[in-house]
Amino acid sequence: MDTDRLLPVVFVFSVVVVSGCTGGIGNTSQESNVYKGISSVGSNALNNSSVNQESHMGCQPGAINKSGMCKVTVSDNNADVFAAEELKSIRGQNTSLNGTPGYYARPDDSKEYPSVIMIHEWWGLNQNIRDMADILAGKGYSVFAVDLYDGEVARNSSRALTLSNEVRENPDEAVSKMQSAVHGMRNKDTTTDKIASLGWCFGGGQSLQLSLSNTSMDGTVIYYGTLTDNKTKLSNIEEPVLGIFGTEDQVVGQKSIRQFNSSLDELGVSKQIEMYEGASHAFANPSGESYMPNATKDAWNETLDFLEANLK
Repeated sequence: MDTDRLLPVVFVFSVVVVSGCTGGIGNTSQESNVYKGISSVGSNALNNSSVNQESHMGCQPGAINKSGMCKVTVSDNNADVFAAEELKSIRGQNTSLNGTPGYYARPDDSKEYPSVIMIHEWWGLNQNIRDMADILAGKGYSVFAVDLYDGEVARNSSRALTLSNEVRENPDEAVSKMQSAVHGMRNKDTTTDKIASLGWCFGGGQSLQLSLSNTSMDGTVIYYGTLTDNKTKLSNIEEPVLGIFGTEDQVVGQKSIRQFNSSLDELGVSKQIEMYEGASHAFANPSGESYMPNATKDAWNETLDFLEANLK
């Protein structure tokens, strides 16, 4: 059964985010590639952060218990990082679109808004992703956070790895679910014809896969997701791409990012590649030791600017 909730204009924001699995390369009229020199927000920034930092091996957003299970951490100051202020009142519900389960959030009015397909990290569609959908909806978007695990949320990294591998072993099924969500959003009476995808880590890779599937999109956002430099596949991309990466990411390495960037260059794909100096994989995860608040804030603002430019 669908469940609805009406949220006030100002969120009392519990942690959130994103990610979790974990200067310029040149400019043309179709691209922007920027190295962000924000490495100075390293250990000192972490120590001064309001987030309760605990080392862990990739727990979903929130502190890790001794049992290896995860729990949500609360931090009011993350509202500033994710611009969770002056938001529209929104309505959210667990539902499905054309057979694809997920969570739908939009401003609580009858106006038409552009759409975003949001894709969870390897933990699944947890409350943190629902919170991110709420925040983005409060910025004036209709957001559908797809559930590629059909209701299951991993409670430890071993199960998360199993679930994500199952999806990767059946890529056509995952793409089909995301495509169904795209069509469902476009067919709503209260959405415009503009739509983008946005995902972190596992979800960032899936955001790219949706873009490669010949699905008509208006923007693709990838937070440190698995990439490809296969020009035949990449030639299917027609929409602008925003890539968010860290220079110290050992999961999505510099070589992979540069090859991806170079291939998009050769194909003439409009893109914006943001490289955060000193940032590791999952640097946008407030619960992890790799968290960089300033870099996370900048990356989220770049994301909002990108969506504004391409969807509104």
